Amino acid sequence: MKYYIIAGEASGDLHGSNLIKELNKLDKEGIYRCWGGDLMEAAGGQIVKHYRDLAFMGFVEVIKNLSTILKNIKFCKEDILKFKPDVLILVDYPGFNLRIAKWAKQQGLKVIYYISPQVWAWKESRVKTIKNVVDKMLVILPFEKNFYEDKWDYKVVYVGHPLVEVIDRHSEANNDLQIHSPKKENNDKAIIALLPGSRKQEIAIKLPIMLAASQNFTQYRFIIAQAPGLPENFYDQFIQQFSNIELAKSGQAYILLSKAKAALVTSGTATLETALFGVPEVVCYKGSSISYQIAKRLIKIKYISLVNLIMDKPVVKELIQNDLTPENLIKELNDLLHNEERIKQMKTDYTALKNLLKQGGNASARAAQEIIGFLQKSI
Repeated sequence: MKYYIIAGEASGDLHGSNLIKELNKLDKEGIYRCWGGDLMEAAGGQIVKHYRDLAFMGFVEVIKNLSTILKNIKFCKEDILKFKPDVLILVDYPGFNLRIAKWAKQQGLKVIYYISPQVWAWKESRVKTIKNVVDKMLVILPFEKNFYEDKWDYKVVYVGHPLVEVIDRHSEANNDLQIHSPKKENNDKAIIALLPGSRKQEIAIKLPIMLAASQNFTQYRFIIAQAPGLPENFYDQFIQQFSNIELAKSGQAYILLSKAKAALVTSGTATLETALFGVPEVVCYKGSSISYQIAKRLIKIKYISLVNLIMDKPVVKELIQNDLTPENLIKELNDLLHNEERIKQMKTDYTALKNLLKQGGNASARAAQEIIGFLQKSI
């Protein structure tokens, strides 16, 4: 079979790579043409476009880069037609992927969506489009099945969350943390992980606030997770004036989390990854003023972090926009490091969260089985 897979972000690259590995077990002759990243390439995918050239965050940023986005859509359609895949597999990344899905359906292509767009948060009207153009939807959050089936009468398959198996596998390994220019005198100090995001614009907003807060905790090592695709020297402008800040090499985020006592984490998949490692965290979000004001009026969810959304309660503290200040970070981090009752409750909630996400089984394997089963029935 020929598979055309589109993932537009780092998390999509991770989940897409594990999907390719599982598909390979069931289809030894599979050919994979992908929009993704290094992980999908390592798994056997031929990368057409790297996600680092696709990710634009926020309403203003999307408008600024609209011509590039439209060129990418045009190129993608042409490339799909040349490749003639047996199936198009879309991984999250809704702004781009739903446009491609509409077009692909018109071309008579089979369309499978793995990892649903967050239509339950905003733009719920997109479900109408999904029902019309997506042949099979595979969801990874437990509440999404009820959302689609009870509210929209659209049958989907809950496969479990792919991060559970990824982190379980990683936790079994004993890896050393690799640091750019390590400060040997700090090696015996407990670690606070900083995960300020994967895009330059979000790092530039959030990292300085995290670094300012770190100066109240000189008894700890603060280590930044270098984002895939960003060079080491990008971080120099932020960290060169601080003596207790280090930069972990790209690809070391999980090793960093496995060794961290606490973490300051930007919103997104990283909040869930941190929880699955059992690390107490503060969730940090701050965007451009215009993008935030627009989002505030459109997004209709109680929480911004996946941890709180899945558990439907405030398991982790969220510092959003104007609340994200060095003073508030200092207060919350202090609590995470010294409030034993809060730490115990957070870890209890983390265990319940993991059990919820494991209900679908091995997500990547289950998704691959669903895809192959669908294709076999379609022949």
